[in-house]
Amino acid sequence: MTHLRVLLAGATGTIGRAVAEELTARDHAVTALLRREADLPTGVAPLVGPVDALPGRTFDAVVSCIASRSGLPEDAWAVDHRANAALLRLAEQSGAGRFLLLSAICVQKPELAFQHAKLAFEAELRASGLDWTIVRPTAFFKSLSGQVARVKAGKPFLVFGDGRATACKPISDGDLARFITDALTDPAARNRVLPIGGPGPAITPADQAAMLSDLLGREVPLRRVPPALMDGIVAALSLGGRVAPAMRAKAELARIGRYYSRESMLLLNPDTGAYDAEATPEYGTETLRDHYAALLSGEVVHDAGDHAVFGE
Repeated sequence: MTHLRVLLAGATGTIGRAVAEELTARDHAVTALLRREADLPTGVAPLVGPVDALPGRTFDAVVSCIASRSGLPEDAWAVDHRANAALLRLAEQSGAGRFLLLSAICVQKPELAFQHAKLAFEAELRASGLDWTIVRPTAFFKSLSGQVARVKAGKPFLVFGDGRATACKPISDGDLARFITDALTDPAARNRVLPIGGPGPAITPADQAAMLSDLLGREVPLRRVPPALMDGIVAALSLGGRVAPAMRAKAELARIGRYYSRESMLLLNPDTGAYDAEATPEYGTETLRDHYAALLSGEVVHDAGDHAVFGE
């Protein structure tokens, strides 16, 4: 087995932490790039400081799990593009021959600032001359867990329309970390974009509500929100944003919400323009149903991490 010296960015996020734990479990030497001191998994070495001010170090591979917190344009271009570009320069300077990027499957159909920022860096990475791998996961468990507490408290599950217009194959942090670690040393993953979901089948919001109904042993009512309502909210906030910067930010967040209310997180067929659940790759064994059961029992606590708005 090849043991690598890996520089990991984003190790304090929920996914990055899982990646750090998986890498060290397979005896890779992991250094976490941090902006400030933080608790890290056992065996992970911290490296604190801005990317462009770090002392000379040698690594075999760089893994980036960073992503903008809000998805707002300024944040997205600062993190999803410029911070990753700085990491790429560090990879080149440190002699790293591999760069693995955690991106997101939603960049297949870009409409939002953070998607364009991610794609801009993806293009730079592909042109860099390094061996690269771009991992584009579908929805995360944490991004589909925000309504569990309200449903447990007896409130309805909110869906757009009938709750069946969108679908995804959600993947757990642990399964995604294992997939990323596999890809890091797999020759077949080099210079490839790898879309990935968790174990199927694809799940709609209505399916999520049905899971919770079954686990709670009672019917979970649906509250249907008209999809056109999001159009009205976006239009109103965009109008207000012409004079108030705070309204511009809210308008962008509303656009993000509208995007996820109508777009599936599945592989997009470029010929038909339709999402294809059957063609969306699957990986792992951990299911959303089991995650919901653990949340309802109190075994785990919901943590949206830095990616509360998106799936990555």
